[in-house]
Amino acid sequence: MMHTHGTYDLSLVLLSYIIAVMASYTTLDLAGRISSASSRHRTWWIGFSSAIMGMGIWSMHFVGMLALRLPMSVRYDNRLVFISVFAAIAGCFVALFLSSKPTIGYRRLLLAGCCLAAGICAMHYIGMDAMMIPIDYSPAIVALSVAIALIASVAALWLGFVYHRQQKRYAVFKKLGSGLIMGAAVAGMHYTGMSAAAFRTHHMDMHATDMFASQRLLAYGVVSGTFLTLGLSLVGIVIAKRFAAKQSRIEESQNWYKAIYDSMSDGIITLSLDRKVTGLNPSAERIVGTAQSALIGMSLEELLRVANAMRTEELARILELADRGERQQYEAVVRNVKGQQLDLRVSIASVLSGDDTVGMYMKLRDITEEKNKEAHIRKMAYEDDLTGLPNRRKWQEDLSEAVAQFGLHRGCFAVMVLDIDRFKLINDSLGHQYGDQFLKDVSERIQLAIEDSGAQLARLGGDEFAILVMNTCSRDSLSALAEEIVHQIQRPYPLHHQDYYVTASIGIAICPEHGEAPDQLLRHADLAMYEIKRQGKNGYRFYQADLDDKLAEKLELERDFRQALPQGELELYYQPQVRSSDGRMIGVEALVRWNHPRKGMISPGIFIPLAEEIALIGALGDWVLRAACRQMREWHLNGGPLVPISVNLSSQQFYQQDLDEHISRILQESGLAPQYLDLEITESMMMDVEMSTQILNRLSALGVRISLDDFGTGYSSLSYLKHFPIHKLKIDRSFIRDITVSESDRAIVATIISMAEHLKLDIIAEGIETKEQLDILRAESCREIQGYYFSKPIPAGEIERTFFAPLRDDSVEARS
Repeated sequence: MMHTHGTYDLSLVLLSYIIAVMASYTTLDLAGRISSASSRHRTWWIGFSSAIMGMGIWSMHFVGMLALRLPMSVRYDNRLVFISVFAAIAGCFVALFLSSKPTIGYRRLLLAGCCLAAGICAMHYIGMDAMMIPIDYSPAIVALSVAIALIASVAALWLGFVYHRQQKRYAVFKKLGSGLIMGAAVAGMHYTGMSAAAFRTHHMDMHATDMFASQRLLAYGVVSGTFLTLGLSLVGIVIAKRFAAKQSRIEESQNWYKAIYDSMSDGIITLSLDRKVTGLNPSAERIVGTAQSALIGMSLEELLRVANAMRTEELARILELADRGERQQYEAVVRNVKGQQLDLRVSIASVLSGDDTVGMYMKLRDITEEKNKEAHIRKMAYEDDLTGLPNRRKWQEDLSEAVAQFGLHRGCFAVMVLDIDRFKLINDSLGHQYGDQFLKDVSERIQLAIEDSGAQLARLGGDEFAILVMNTCSRDSLSALAEEIVHQIQRPYPLHHQDYYVTASIGIAICPEHGEAPDQLLRHADLAMYEIKRQGKNGYRFYQADLDDKLAEKLELERDFRQALPQGELELYYQPQVRSSDGRMIGVEALVRWNHPRKGMISPGIFIPLAEEIALIGALGDWVLRAACRQMREWHLNGGPLVPISVNLSSQQFYQQDLDEHISRILQESGLAPQYLDLEITESMMMDVEMSTQILNRLSALGVRISLDDFGTGYSSLSYLKHFPIHKLKIDRSFIRDITVSESDRAIVATIISMAEHLKLDIIAEGIETKEQLDILRAESCREIQGYYFSKPIPAGEIERTFFAPLRDDSVEARS
């Protein structure tokens, strides 16, 4: 028996190596496909790749075996040949399955390499055993072939699933280089294993040449089939790559659209041709208030019922137009499944595929916050911040609407304009915080008065209110309503630990009697209101045509008064204050008069309220104070007598900053001693007790005297009177007028005189016009009086001749 190793056909050896390279390259290319495949496709790709790789390795092995030239004929056991093919494919499958995970550790890589090497070795040596020739093996070389197979397998898997995953650049060239290396390793393992085999033979086959020729043809056939298989696999891979790239782009686009669809703040609901819900995004779920699963398959009509949509009559027409391809948009208010009320802007449009309509979609935009902001802006634009009432803009719109309705239906309505008397005094004395609270209280009082009338109240600004009384022009009804408002406002207001009192003046204009234009009605109501103020306030008045003339006269008077001070048209008149027992002058009161260049002497009752209205009362009061001090100082220098002069302070003067310093400067400039200046204030100025006390204390510290004018007509609490540095009380003329016939007035006067005596205050009564009044006051022990009975207010020259000069003469005679 002889052993032989045979020789090789180098062309077939080269072809076997090329087969190994192509199989390696194909496997490496498939490796990327396996790694990127989804989990449900990964097994199919592993199976396909293991079949390609196994068949490639087996083909390389089979061609390598056919490249061997033996001096004998060789037959193969087909059963073992198929088993060797299965072993190669199975080893490749297990190896690829283990190494195709997204992350692969070195242990898993080594295990996969061992499985692949086992499959290759089993394929090789089972294939060798399929040769029906006795073979002896060299154990050392067999071990070397196994080691080569293991190293080649681990290297192949590392290149396929680790290196190429980490190194993306130049992938094709790297796979080609890796394929050349893997092909050399696989071929090296095969031919190493072949070199370990020694074939036993007894004689030489004399027909070897023919055998070698047929064996060569078989090898070329296998090579051609293998190349065809691998080539088709590569072509299939390229085609699959292109389809996969296209599918990837489609999936990427779908993912983009889905991400945008899911993240949209607007709700999207898709509908089929029969208007059933086919899908909705998370925003639509939030708006409807339920999950998508509960809505899929629901009809549009059912959806509208679920969302409690307030459907409009135009919805059917909107859907019809949308079916025609016209995009429709409308706004709706819905209450969703969770009970939330939402304002929505709904867009409906058809979905087209080519020229065919395949469905419809609804876009739902939640505009609840936007509507709330609009409502808030509208509220700010049309609502008074302080009282919550409609403001001037809203009221004027309502008035315009009322006028428009009058034009259509010829109904009638009335406009009332209301102003709070003496509000400025409260605001100035108590501060804006209490002034604001006072206005809130006033608005509540007015609302209470009109609640059964259906009238609309608005605040026009400051302390001015307006009322729109619809569907009535009855003067009796309007008078009753105005009287109720006046009554409610007259009730005391508890502010700053005490009660305060105000009154209201109301002007009324009726449409169409007093005009049909909004501006005209408002102006006429204003005129009526100003007229009631001029007449004494605290009441109401209907507009009359002659008020227009009065307004024109008032405007003219206002223009003239602004020039009265600069042009020297103002002058002081003086009224003596006398002792009741003997009629001797004990002081004088300075009273301002306006000598109009065309209209003659104008009453203070006209121009002093005008000065307050146009903010000139401060300048007027300052002029009076300076002129009175200079005049009294002049009388003193001319021989007296040394009596004080009384000057009225306005509310604006009383609350001006540094009043004491200002009066001190006037006294210094005029040279008048402080004890000869008597400042007259009213009770209404002392509503803020704390502030008033501070002011009065500073004035008293100057040495001037303080008199409380019009005592008994104000609303101050008498309990605070003892705290004020007051020197004299002045009984108002309203109590003196009817003192001879009214027991009540006489009792009030007697009470005031008695109270003043107990408080150690001087007392003076004004408005004395008859001897009967004088006798009663003497009987009640009133020692100082003032009034027309002794003298009306007269110019400085006349009072000098009538009162001052005689007293000087009496003084001279007494000294002689």
